[in-house]
Amino acid sequence: MVDSQIPATNLLMETRFGNASVVRSPRGVPRYYLEAFHDGLHKYALLQAADRNVLANKAQAIALQWNTAGQKQTAAHDRIRRTHDAKESRRLHLENQKELAQERTAEAQQLLDSLRNTLVRGIEIDPSLDWEALKNKAPFPTLAPVRPVPPTPPLYQQFPVQPLPSDYKYHPQLSILDKLLASRKTAKLAELASQLQTDFSVWERACRDVTAHNQATFESYRALCSKQDGQHALELSQWTSDKGRYEEELAQQSREIDQARDRYLAKSPESVIDYCEQVLSRSDYPSCISRKFDFEWNAETGMLLLNCQLPAPEDLPTLSEIKYVQTTDTFKEIILSETQTAKLYDDLVYQIVLRTLHELFESDATRAISAIVLNGIVTSTDKSTGNQATACILSVQASRDPFLTINLAMVDPKACFRQLRGVGSPKLHSVTPVAPIVELSRDDKRFVPSHAVAENLNVGSNLATMDWEEFEHLIREIFAKEFSSRGGEVKVTQASRDGGVDAIAFDPDPITGGKIVIQAKRYAYTVGVSAVRDLYGTLMNEGATKGILVTTSDYGPDAHEFAKGKPISLLNGANLLHLLEKHGTGAHINLSEARKLAHERVAKMGD
Repeated sequence: MVDSQIPATNLLMETRFGNASVVRSPRGVPRYYLEAFHDGLHKYALLQAADRNVLANKAQAIALQWNTAGQKQTAAHDRIRRTHDAKESRRLHLENQKELAQERTAEAQQLLDSLRNTLVRGIEIDPSLDWEALKNKAPFPTLAPVRPVPPTPPLYQQFPVQPLPSDYKYHPQLSILDKLLASRKTAKLAELASQLQTDFSVWERACRDVTAHNQATFESYRALCSKQDGQHALELSQWTSDKGRYEEELAQQSREIDQARDRYLAKSPESVIDYCEQVLSRSDYPSCISRKFDFEWNAETGMLLLNCQLPAPEDLPTLSEIKYVQTTDTFKEIILSETQTAKLYDDLVYQIVLRTLHELFESDATRAISAIVLNGIVTSTDKSTGNQATACILSVQASRDPFLTINLAMVDPKACFRQLRGVGSPKLHSVTPVAPIVELSRDDKRFVPSHAVAENLNVGSNLATMDWEEFEHLIREIFAKEFSSRGGEVKVTQASRDGGVDAIAFDPDPITGGKIVIQAKRYAYTVGVSAVRDLYGTLMNEGATKGILVTTSDYGPDAHEFAKGKPISLLNGANLLHLLEKHGTGAHINLSEARKLAHERVAKMGD
């Protein structure tokens, strides 16, 4: 599924980036993708990484590389435009084109070298999952809001000067006549007193107006300061709340990572698978190699079954060199020959397989994985039909301790794959399908894990507790339906409990058919190698072309190891349930119930 798009950062103007996206596996493990373009250089790349920061670093690196090349090209063109001398202009143009060809050749060779050295590059890095590095420890990205600078205090109006009797203007100016006539002096003094009284009244009103104005100015200033303080308090409260939520999310994420680590250390089946997927998803490969996985882990045997998506032959780059043709002022692309391309593909696939096994074993600190069966799956274009086809092109089983003794830095990948007795076509680039050593069992709601019983199972018989004769009869019946539908014939043998042949099938297919012996094992515990050896001996005695062993439980790594390279198919309980469902038979498998009944029978016998 694809999550909502992540905004892509335009790191440098010359390089364009499309919208980034994240694709999550069925277990929620993310892988991030980002398209990069450079129109001037006619370049395109699909960047991918298991981490946002790694993807951002890749984007920044490719932007810097492309923009530097673009700037050189632009600078060269500018020099040419500024050059009036035709010969000098031609010389600069030739130098620029040759330099550009060299740079593009270096890029192509660098990519090819990284593919040719996939294994060596991988084993130089510790693949173990760093639990602490998964935690987001970045501080809250937003700084606390700063208290704003208070507004500039207002300018208050000045009070007018108070009129006083001592003021000069209120002193009478008496003439000689005023001094001789007392009435005139008295009138002037009265006039000045009246003027003083009038001016005093005007002054009082002016003082009241100034007081009112200054009070209003002060209230407005105080309201502005209060509003500013209130806004700051709101912003600070929001920031504090956001910071608290952010830190709680980080703490919750940290707790979840710690819990995931604890579950992994406790070897919880789902956690072991999640850990393996995290390890492989974080393994850095060139963008032309997509990474997809499907896992199944048996807690009892420690066997990990992995379907690993491999690149298709057409996914690999074939550009080897860019030559500048001076006579035509063009670039000529030199591509790898078909032989070189085929060798590159085969070598790369073997290296991916070995590197994947190394990363899983090396990172497994709990030693939960005792053995790995890796099936290499390729989805490519069928050249005969033009349609997409998916096939398993190789399968290999490796045990932990023997594999870790291999010096991968010095091996020939193909020879090492063969030494591990891997199965695959000598020419992997032909995408020839092969039968997997062990096929991945799909989830079935009717199948009950050995440690618990699901409440939503379909009603039906528990195959693990059936009478052994009824179980063998059921196996014979179901294979009769299976082979009859293909034109074959199944002849049953007399029921026995001696490990002999339970059924013989005759498949008319001229290539894959022949005589097939079938044995049924209604087991509640893991089937060991002895049962597979017995089947192989029966196969030889019967002169059969193939043997099929069917059980209600599962097989140990030693059983799968013995069956490798031999005409033997091992069908476990999940495979059996799918085969029954295919032919309309409903049932379920509850190994816990079968084991309990077995213990009770043993206890009764002891009494």
